Amino acid sequence: MKKILTALLLAAASPLVLAQLEVRDAWIRATVPSAKSTGVFMQLTSKQGGQLVEVRSSVAGVAEIHHMEMDGQMMKMHAVPALDLPAGQNVDLASGGYHVMLMDLKRQLKQGETVPVTLVIRRKGKPAETVVIEVTVKPLTYTPPKGP
Repeated sequence: MKKILTALLLAAASPLVLAQLEVRDAWIRATVPSAKSTGVFMQLTSKQGGQLVEVRSSVAGVAEIHHMEMDGQMMKMHAVPALDLPAGQNVDLASGGYHVMLMDLKRQLKQGETVPVTLVIRRKGKPAETVVIEVTVKPLTYTPPKGP
């Protein structure tokens, strides 16, 4: 019984290990007081592959996975039902591509605070796994550093 309890406590303390998901450089763009939406950005690597199928956050009424792409001369954004996470490959959620939209915000998000975000990952033939991360709110003018 003690081993099971210890395993459950470790599982609760380290959901990133259980989900076989690495989350790097997660951030949320700060908002002005009247804003009703903002973006969440990060890099994801799934060791065993899978799909990001749902996102939730207590600060928003709605959280969706979105994709931006050019349609002729116009940039368009739309929700997608899932985002593939190929095994061992980095998947960027960044401005101008795939990202998470937090909509119907319940309050202003201010620089320096952290916001809980839940990622739901599904792997073929396995039950969905949830990963809760604390994401830092960056300034409205923040631009992430470029990779090597």
